[in-house]
Amino acid sequence: MISYLKGLVAGVQKCGANRVILTLEVNGIGYDLQIPQRLEQQLPATGGEVQIFTHYQIREEVPFLYGFASPAERDLFRHFLTVSGIGAASAIALLDTLELPELVQAIIAANIQILIQAPGVGKKTAERICLELKSKLIEWRKSAGFFVATGGPAPNILEEVQMTLFALGYTAHEVSHALHVVSEDIGLPKDAYVEDWIKQAIALLSSEQVEY
Repeated sequence: MISYLKGLVAGVQKCGANRVILTLEVNGIGYDLQIPQRLEQQLPATGGEVQIFTHYQIREEVPFLYGFASPAERDLFRHFLTVSGIGAASAIALLDTLELPELVQAIIAANIQILIQAPGVGKKTAERICLELKSKLIEWRKSAGFFVATGGPAPNILEEVQMTLFALGYTAHEVSHALHVVSEDIGLPKDAYVEDWIKQAIALLSSEQVEY
């Protein structure tokens, strides 16, 4: 119905821990759109112009408008909504967990541990997402132009490495980023010891925090 809106940022409001509402002024009309937190960080200052790709939904006779940074992000949101038990809140939480290419790769690889880091997404829901979307996203990823992530620990040790880093308080995005860099830039072998992966990842993340 509405593919996108281009207008001025009139305001941003946080409603609860994970809900962000963008008010966008378009030709003198203010539209309220729920957006991912990641998009909030990319918005210009109040009064700045921005283009937002939209998804219109009616739930219990109440209209809702959702906004996204790109058509690909909106498409993935729509894929999530086709999965039984996944609503808009969970779909947006998933989009906020990882960058799009990493998120798609996690689903294709059935990386349950990283998916359940999204608020409101439990193990059974994550398994259902992987089961129902894997084949669809393999094809969709090609048209979206996403890279194929091949780095990281071997599958038999990946879960243990991730769970340890999550327990230390690192986010899904930080863990995914660190393991990719340790694999691609540092060159740690896939079958290296679990302790080596954890040690290298922590060292990298600690150094980046110091630089920040």
